[in-house]
Amino acid sequence: MKEGSSVRIDVLTIFPGMFDGFLDESIIKRAQERGLIQIFLHDIRQYAQDKHGTVDDYPFGGGPGMIFKPEPVFRAVEAVQSQASPGLVVLLTPQGEHYEQRIAKSLAVGKRLLFICGRYKGLDDRIRTIADREISIGDYVLTGGELPAMVVIDSMVRLIPGVLGDEESAWNDSFFQGILDAPQFTRPRVFRDLSVPEVLLSGDHEQIRIWRKKEALRKTLQRRPDLLENISLKKEDKRLIAQIKKENRGIE
Repeated sequence: MKEGSSVRIDVLTIFPGMFDGFLDESIIKRAQERGLIQIFLHDIRQYAQDKHGTVDDYPFGGGPGMIFKPEPVFRAVEAVQSQASPGLVVLLTPQGEHYEQRIAKSLAVGKRLLFICGRYKGLDDRIRTIADREISIGDYVLTGGELPAMVVIDSMVRLIPGVLGDEESAWNDSFFQGILDAPQFTRPRVFRDLSVPEVLLSGDHEQIRIWRKKEALRKTLQRRPDLLENISLKKEDKRLIAQIKKENRGIE
């Protein structure tokens, strides 16, 4: 996707007001002002079939809680897709695939995304037939899909070319290259007897690069060793990991 092109994001929800602060602050706001993204909120209740805007009902077979009805969701998706070329339909659900950086990258290259935010006890399983992808942001229960939608939108929008002021910012993020980020420091040089590593003050860009790579690998080994199983390690990475293990016995 070329810089300057606009990505359209539609969000289907019964609580559009939850997105007010999210859309009007920080990077998301600037990306909209610069024409890099367009975000449209759609109240699913407006597509209900009765005057009360009913979007839920009791589950067949009994059980506690209310279930999202299929009719208003289908009508909302079809109405939104009729406004422009159909895009990728993403359903936010605890049963979806675990969200991670690789998925954010794949979403960021799209031109059109439509998010469905579920609510209540669950949703009529027929709604899944209109989703191209189901995403979960973690193994815990929230009251709805609004917060997950914000998480996904925030993480993918910052990867769109031109959104961040410093194009290298996203490249240095944790998880972008499959591992955690290296420690970061700013002024003052010494704070409460804690000093900035001397290498960062040396001006030697190659040594700084190696230090950052090594410390990123060290942090990943200590906190998220599972991440290293999913990436292809270069010779330099393997050499640095060997050094780290020699320096820190017990990290395997």
